[in-house]
Amino acid sequence: METIILTLILFTPLAGALVIVSLPGGLVRAVKLVGLVASVITFALTVWLFLAFDGRNGEMQFVEKISWIPSLHVSYHLGVDGISLLLVVLTGFLTPIALLSSWDSIAVRVKGFVALMLLLEVGTLGVFMALDLFLFYVFWEFMLIPMYFIIGIWGGQERIYAAVKFFLFTMAGSLLMLVAIIWLGVYASTLQGGTFTTDLMELSRIAPGIPFGIQTWIFLAFTLSFAIKVPLFPLHTWLPDAHVQAPTAGSVILAGVLLKMGTYGLLRFSIPLFPAATFAFLPFIATLAVIGILYGALVAMVQPDLKKLVAYSSVSHLGFVVLGIFALTDEGIQGAIIQMVNHGLSTGALFLLVGMLYDRRHTRLLKDYGGLAKPMPVYATIFMIIMFSSAGLPGLNGFVGEFLILLGSFRSPFLGTPWFAIVAASGVVLAAVYLLRSYQRVFFGKNENPANQSLKDINLREWVVLVPILIFVVWIGVFPQTFMAKTEATTRHLVRQMEDARRGVPRAPSGMPNGMVPTRQSR
Repeated sequence: METIILTLILFTPLAGALVIVSLPGGLVRAVKLVGLVASVITFALTVWLFLAFDGRNGEMQFVEKISWIPSLHVSYHLGVDGISLLLVVLTGFLTPIALLSSWDSIAVRVKGFVALMLLLEVGTLGVFMALDLFLFYVFWEFMLIPMYFIIGIWGGQERIYAAVKFFLFTMAGSLLMLVAIIWLGVYASTLQGGTFTTDLMELSRIAPGIPFGIQTWIFLAFTLSFAIKVPLFPLHTWLPDAHVQAPTAGSVILAGVLLKMGTYGLLRFSIPLFPAATFAFLPFIATLAVIGILYGALVAMVQPDLKKLVAYSSVSHLGFVVLGIFALTDEGIQGAIIQMVNHGLSTGALFLLVGMLYDRRHTRLLKDYGGLAKPMPVYATIFMIIMFSSAGLPGLNGFVGEFLILLGSFRSPFLGTPWFAIVAASGVVLAAVYLLRSYQRVFFGKNENPANQSLKDINLREWVVLVPILIFVVWIGVFPQTFMAKTEATTRHLVRQMEDARRGVPRAPSGMPNGMVPTRQSR
């Protein structure tokens, strides 16, 4: 089990998609059940992975490596560490929730929708597991296809525009990353006795020693690609359109998982592979992150569309994640990793709640709602909890990540000033403003429309969708160490690696001395 667990996780949703493709299109219920069962099994496997993962070990675990393209030294190379583990589990957790949320709302081309959702899960899991840059790129590009069709076929009135914009933005960044990967492989082949390779473990020993001028260009190519995916201000313009036009399930996966591919790429590739370039551009990227925090919050405050409000809140919250990453402290990176999970839970839940409201009233405009607390008290209560989670209320998950990020940024020797944290903290206040204002307007505002007073409260299926998220929102808020213990060793190693790089002290990258790729058995 330990030797093939990552392959099982990766290909279980693919097997489910193949079964769905083979079913007759008329068996709608069977298609939905197969998709749900495949995604639940995948989640169960990720839970096994989480429990079996040794959080005291900062190295890659459950490593699988099989030669794929020998002439280019490209391998089917998978592994997880503290950076990727929680994102793999988050992907497995949100996919069945997204599928269940669309159980009634997706009524046309159901077979294609469920199959594409499972294929999207395959691509996302592959991105978080791949330890070969060529394999990483394949999964990165593969993910674009199902998401493009999910938005373009089952989205809103302007779905084609949003789908094309999403595809073009991400594709532009992907091409830059491909150039950078080729450049790295060619550089490796120019070294004495070197060969072309895309193996991350091999390149992690070579890349930090690349001359600063070349390293800068490769760093920019990688980082720009990841910044588009985050998205980091001012590369965010595709996100609100994609969120608003995507179906609810697509918005949940887009916000909950796909955006984290960008922040994950920064942690996995940009920073450890190119430390000198990281130090050079760190103040600039941190500044953009703080601008994104404030800009996203301010624009969210004036949105008339509830879903677009949540979309712009993502720009703000992911600005916190980027700031924590580039603080390069234990607290900052730990906070960034846990905040990726928190954002996936809270923002994913907000999109679910907005989708449930849209299914009842077929409008997302704030002016069309008011006084919903009376006919929908349970819905209003759950919305309130998730809203406070997103705003960072102590005792809920959002507080943990934001507190650690601000603490790590405040005391970061790399940022060199506490002002990044001080200015970013105002984003927490602004988040409370736009969330509380919209909540008051929707649930306690005056609206004479009788349609609002006849709305039904949440049903059993919606309970099943929301309760698991509520459990984790409270669990992470009260007992964050359950999850942070899995990331601590990896985070500590990365921070020490960057501290040594700044002092010019050689250090074995990624916790792998002498170039050896450890397996779980070797521990």
